[in-house]
Amino acid sequence: MHRIRLHYTLGPDGGPARIGNPLLDLLQAVAATGSITGAARELDLSYRHVWGELRRWEGVLGHGLIVWEKGQAARLTEFAAKLLWAERQAQARLLPQIEALRADLERAFAVAFDDSAHVLTFYASHDEALSCLREEALAETQRLHLDIRFTGSVDAIRALNEGRCTLAGFHTMDTPAAGSLARRTYKPLLRPGRHKLIGFARRTQGLIVARGNPLRLASLADVARRRARFANRVLGSGTRVLLDELLIDAGLAPADIAGYDRTEPSHAAVAEAVESGEADAGFGIEATARARGLDFVPLAQERYHLACLRDALEQPATQALLRLLRTERWQTRLAAIPGYAAAESGEVLSMRRVLPWWHYRTVRAHAASPDSASLHPGYEEAGTSCSPDEAPAESGTRSPTAR
Repeated sequence: MHRIRLHYTLGPDGGPARIGNPLLDLLQAVAATGSITGAARELDLSYRHVWGELRRWEGVLGHGLIVWEKGQAARLTEFAAKLLWAERQAQARLLPQIEALRADLERAFAVAFDDSAHVLTFYASHDEALSCLREEALAETQRLHLDIRFTGSVDAIRALNEGRCTLAGFHTMDTPAAGSLARRTYKPLLRPGRHKLIGFARRTQGLIVARGNPLRLASLADVARRRARFANRVLGSGTRVLLDELLIDAGLAPADIAGYDRTEPSHAAVAEAVESGEADAGFGIEATARARGLDFVPLAQERYHLACLRDALEQPATQALLRLLRTERWQTRLAAIPGYAAAESGEVLSMRRVLPWWHYRTVRAHAASPDSASLHPGYEEAGTSCSPDEAPAESGTRSPTAR
């Protein structure tokens, strides 16, 4: 079976909403004029080109296209006539879809030619508020398009460092400890002076359980003690880091949780596992639990951060985002999402204050430290303390245009 590939033309000229094919244009011209010369004249092509293309397509398709008889008008073979029929049928049946696709493409490309519109590429840990922010940014007054690709927090920051996005979304405990698992996970990926943090939101994470909480789960210790079937998040996600942090704080090991190795790609997938009865509990955000009519047991308050490279702060798209995050309209909408609240939204924050993991003094590389001596499974310390020349970049002030 021959496969169909679609393409489009970008240019200033308008035209009907149709999907063209050069071969079918050639066949139509031959059928209409009765000769190769006439087809070439109608299409403003050379005789040699038309003749060569018809021969080439016969080889590609394995069928004859033109009946070549000396002294007679050129005519289409039965196969070529059926090709034209199939094309007419497809155009007639798919015209509404083709028109809609063309309109969508025109709207998308219109952004590229609109100097007042901006596009920001996000790699971010899965988050309900970011989906709402994308809708808010599309308002006519904002002219801001957010290209958000949800991935794990670790992968999001790596994408930022590799130049694959402008902003990375990740999250940590509201006040992460200096020796925390979050520190060992994120510190090697972030550098004061190179990265900047933008305030976004506070949100609540905890246990997603069935309606009525039939197992009366109130903590991770209850999950372990009652051998509740658990739905976990994948390694590399910020929620997995947070869960492992809470397990350490509770004196629990992964083996204590029945289903710790059963992973889901998103908060919604965790909630679906609980709703379907495949799991008794999972770990995720309150908003997803409430949206599905499930119960929720809060266990941790955390801050969702937006990280960018320092040079990106002055870009028009980033400035447009900062203005949007500081609007009363957005912060009101954010507060309406269960488990969310504004947290210095749109402010450029001191990394030292929000993530107190750096000490600005010259430090020799060390083989081990109290917080890296026993790592949780799947995590690895990969960084050292900052050098003094990085300290001036973090002044502790909060300004939407801080450098």
